[in-house]
Amino acid sequence: MKEFRTLLFLDWFKGLFTRLGFDYRLLRRILQVKLTMDQRRVPTIFQQQGRKKGKDENRFIKSLWVYALFGLFVIPFIVMGNQYIFQMGITFTVLIFIVMTSMISDFSVVILDIRDHTILFTKPVERKTISLAKTLHVFIYLFFLTGSLTAIPLVVGLINQGLAFFFIFLAGIILMNIFIVVFTAMLYYFILQYFDGEKLKDIINYVQIGLSIGLAVGYQIVARSFEFVDLTVSFTPDWWNIFLPPIWFGAPFEWFLNGNHQTIILILSCTAVLIPFLALIVYVKALPTFEKNLQKLSSHGGKKKKARFRFGDGLMKVLSKSNEERAFYRFAHYMMKNEREFKLKVYPALGFAIIMPFIFIFNGLMDGTREDLLTSSMYLSIYSSFIVIPTVVMMLSYSGKYKGSWVYKVAPVSSRASIYKGTLKAFLMKLFLPLYAIISIVFIILFGFRVIPEIVIVFISACIFTVICLGLMRGTLPFSESFEGVQQSDSWKVLPFYLIVGVFFGLHYLALQVPFGIPGYLIILLVLNLILWKTAIRDE
Repeated sequence: MKEFRTLLFLDWFKGLFTRLGFDYRLLRRILQVKLTMDQRRVPTIFQQQGRKKGKDENRFIKSLWVYALFGLFVIPFIVMGNQYIFQMGITFTVLIFIVMTSMISDFSVVILDIRDHTILFTKPVERKTISLAKTLHVFIYLFFLTGSLTAIPLVVGLINQGLAFFFIFLAGIILMNIFIVVFTAMLYYFILQYFDGEKLKDIINYVQIGLSIGLAVGYQIVARSFEFVDLTVSFTPDWWNIFLPPIWFGAPFEWFLNGNHQTIILILSCTAVLIPFLALIVYVKALPTFEKNLQKLSSHGGKKKKARFRFGDGLMKVLSKSNEERAFYRFAHYMMKNEREFKLKVYPALGFAIIMPFIFIFNGLMDGTREDLLTSSMYLSIYSSFIVIPTVVMMLSYSGKYKGSWVYKVAPVSSRASIYKGTLKAFLMKLFLPLYAIISIVFIILFGFRVIPEIVIVFISACIFTVICLGLMRGTLPFSESFEGVQQSDSWKVLPFYLIVGVFFGLHYLALQVPFGIPGYLIILLVLNLILWKTAIRDE
C-alpha cells in the first residue's frame, strides 16, 4: 500500500497517541486506507476528466493551486494599513466562505461516512480509534486546503505587517479551522437526532445548500458592519457583532496591534479563542452518540406518496404536444427531484439566483433613499437570477446513475430533439419558475404592478437564454455522463454565457428608453422564443 508523507509526519507523534490510549498501529493503517481511497474522489472545485485511466494520484492535492489563487484575493486587505478589525474581518470572511463551502461540498462525505460502521465496527478495533481516524482524516485535508489558501497571505503579512501579525494570523487560521469542522459536524449531529433514512439525507442536502447561501449573505452583513468616511474605515462596535465569527478573528489584531482595549474588542477576542475550543470539547463528548446516529443514514424509511395532479404537469400537457417530449419531461423532473448529487451541485446555484437580485437592491438602498430606489429601474437586477441557467444546463448532462443511459438506445424515440426539449422544459417549470415566481412577487410588492410587463419580458428572455445555453449539452444526452467526468474546462465554459445576460439586460434597458418600446420588445421576444424552440433544438 502507498506510503504518505502526512503519515510519516504523524509518526513523530506516535508516543503521544500511545500515551493517550490509542492503538497507533491501527490508527495509522485506517488513515492509510482512507487516504488511498481518496485518490479516487474528485474534489468539487477542480473536477478532472474521469474517463482517463492512469496512475493513482490524489486529485485533491492537484487542485490546491486553485485555492492558492483564491488566497490572492485577501492580500489587498492585509497590506492596506492598520485598520485591523476591518481588514482581517473581511479577510476571515473570505477564508471562512471558501473553507466552509469546501467542507460542505467535499468533506461532508467524510464526516457522514458510514462504511467504518459496517467494516471496522465488526473488528477488534476500539471506537475511539476509529473516531480519531475520521477526525484526523478531515484535518489532514483541511490543513492542505487552508495551507494553500493562506500560505501567500501569511508571507505577505509577515513581510508587510511584522512577526506579531503573522503569529496572530496563524493562530486565527487554526482556530477558524477548528470552529468550521466542529460547527459542520455538530449541525449534522442535531439533525441526526430527529430524522432518519432518506428524509435525513434530503435534510442534510438542504442544510448544505442553506449554508452556502447563508455564507454569501453573511459576507454582505460583515461588509456592511463597517462605514467608509473619506476613505477611512470606521467600526462602531455593537452587541450583535458577537454573532459574526469573522469579527471574532479580526478583534485580536485590533487588541494586540492597535492597543484597542474596548470591552467589546476584548469580548470578541476571547470569543475567538473560547468558542472553538468549547465547541471541540462538546463535539468530542457527543462523538459516540453522533457515530451511533450515523447508522440512520443506511435506513430507507418513509412512505411513498401517491401521484397527484400538479399545476406543472397540466401546464406540461399544454407546452409539450408530443408524448415523447412529455415522457422525457417527467423523466427529467424525476431525476432532478431525486438525484441527490445533482441537487447538491445545482441547488446552491438556485439559492444564489434568489438572493442576487436582492443583494443589488440592498446595495442600492445603502447608497440612496428608498424613494429613489423604487422609482428607478433597479428592478432590472432580476436579470442576475439568470446566473443559474448555464450552470444547470451544463449539469443536466451528468448523473450519479449515468450507467442507466442505455435506456435512450432501447426506448422507441423518433427524435432526440424531444429529449432535449422535455429536459429543458422540466428545468424551467420545476426549478427556475418557482424561484423566479418568488423573486417576482417580492419585486411587485417593492416596485408596484408597473413591473409586471418587465417580469414577463425577463421570463421569456430566460426561456430564450436556456435554448442558447443548450450548446453546453451538445453531443451529450441528459443524465448520461458521470459527475466524475466533469472537466475543469466545463466550469469555465459557462463564463461567456454571462455576457449574453448583459446583452438581454442592455436590450431591455434600451426598450425602456423608446416610446412603446416595452410592448414592441415583448412581441419580438415572443416570436423569437417560438422560432428558437422549434428550430434551434434539433437531432444531433
